Amino acid sequence: MNLASIPSPGSNTIGPFHMYGLMIALGVIAAVELGRRRWAARGGNPDDLYAIAFWAVPAGLIGARLYHLATDWRQYQDRWLDAFKIWNGGLGIPGGIALGVIVGLWVAHRRGARLSVILDAVVPALPLAQAIGRLGNWWNQELFGRPSSLPWAIRIDPVHRPVEYIGSSTFQPTFLYEMLWNLALCGLLILIDRKRSLRPGNILPIYVGLYFVGRLWIESLRIDEASTIGPFRINIWMSIIGIGGAVIVLLVRGLRRTIDDIDEPYLDGHIWTPPTDTAKEEKTDESV
Repeated sequence: MNLASIPSPGSNTIGPFHMYGLMIALGVIAAVELGRRRWAARGGNPDDLYAIAFWAVPAGLIGARLYHLATDWRQYQDRWLDAFKIWNGGLGIPGGIALGVIVGLWVAHRRGARLSVILDAVVPALPLAQAIGRLGNWWNQELFGRPSSLPWAIRIDPVHRPVEYIGSSTFQPTFLYEMLWNLALCGLLILIDRKRSLRPGNILPIYVGLYFVGRLWIESLRIDEASTIGPFRINIWMSIIGIGGAVIVLLVRGLRRTIDDIDEPYLDGHIWTPPTDTAKEEKTDESV
């Protein structure tokens, strides 16, 4: 008998609010604010982040949902209307990262930002958003792992348990592991970037590689139904591809800063001078 466990909420709504969606919204707000502060510390216009988020956040959500539908389409073949019920969960992070970053870079380029520099400023905020968003899985009682008697195991109501594990009540909280991994990754990326020893833009492949290292382990613990290729879940293959791709990018680009690397936030011809009051409000130290 498990004497200690993490309880699950009895409902995934509070009043009219679906907590899954609210957690995603809170994650976005936190990430945008962190990104604004870091971009301002580099001499950029913090309002650039509002413009980027306006387009990149919806694109990221669409990409995440499309990835989920593409990899778990069997869940919806007899109830296709459920594919639009995003509040019930079902977002694939790889798809969200890919489409969100692509659209975000497009907006940043149109605003004259130097892409490598703005990437280094904004990327550490991405795992922060992911970490907060993972709390939505707790509210939905989903994305848990194998049965467990650990004191931090999550208690799952019978209606949410897989049929083959209906007799088990506590499970590995894999969403919690990913949340903690993402928080640690956010802090690590900020520390790495603070040293200014890497080539501008390298924070992105480091983030991708380290995120998928954690995801590779977490996927091995999960028991929810998922599409597979050969003996492995698709997300395990994606993790392997993500790690390999990140390593290749770093090897091709070179890890360390070179004498030709530029730290100016904007391309030549694009100059932004903050108003005096704004500059005081947005002033921040390099610890952010």
